Amino acid sequence: MHIPDGYISPTTVIATYAVALPLWIYGLKKLKEKLNEETLPLIGALSAMSFIIMMFNIPVPGGTSGHAVGAALIAILFGPWVGFISVSLVLLIQAVVFGDGGISAYALNALSMALTGSFGAYFVFKIFKNKKFAPFLAGWVGIVSSSFVVAVALGIQPLFWTHNGQPLYFPFDLKTTMVALVGSHMLFFGMVEGIFTQLIYNYLKGKNRELSYEK
Repeated sequence: MHIPDGYISPTTVIATYAVALPLWIYGLKKLKEKLNEETLPLIGALSAMSFIIMMFNIPVPGGTSGHAVGAALIAILFGPWVGFISVSLVLLIQAVVFGDGGISAYALNALSMALTGSFGAYFVFKIFKNKKFAPFLAGWVGIVSSSFVVAVALGIQPLFWTHNGQPLYFPFDLKTTMVALVGSHMLFFGMVEGIFTQLIYNYLKGKNRELSYEK
C-alpha cells in the first residue's frame, strides 16, 4: 500500500499534507499524554513490529502492493491517536531511509495506513470488545479501510489529471484500484492483519489482564 513518488498529483500532495499536518500536531500531544515508564517500552516494541511487517511488500495487480500494517494493535491498546503517530513515524523512517513510499506521498500514506487504519480498528474493537474475535475484526477492518482510502486516492488520479487524454500520474482507474487493492486486502492481507492482531493481543492479555492503556 505504500504509494511512491510520482503516483499522485502536486494538488493531491498539497491537500494531503494540509490535512495531515494539524493531525500530526494534535496526535503528538495525545502521544505525550500516554508516555510513561510502563507504556514507552511496549509502544516502542509494537512500533518496531509494525516496521518489520510492513517491509514485506507483496505486489498486487493494479500497480501497487499489499502488506500487513500493525496499526490496529497499537490503536486498541493505546488509542487511535497513538496508533496514528506511531505508524506515521514508522512510515517516515521507511520513506527516508529505505525509499519504501515516497516523500511526496508520505502524508497520504500516513492518512490511509496510520490514521484510517488506527481509527477504523479502534472503533470496531470498541463495538465488539466483549467478543473474543474483536481484535481479529478490528485488524481486518482497519487494514481494509486503509486500502479503500489508497484505492480512492490512486483511482481518481486519471480522472482529474490528464494531458491529451493520457494520465499524468497513476494510470489505473478507480474500478481497477478498488478490485486490486480493496479486494486483495479483504481476502488476504486483512486476514493476515486480523490473525496477527488477535494472536499478539491474546498473548499480551495473558501477561497482563488489565491490558488496555487507552483512556
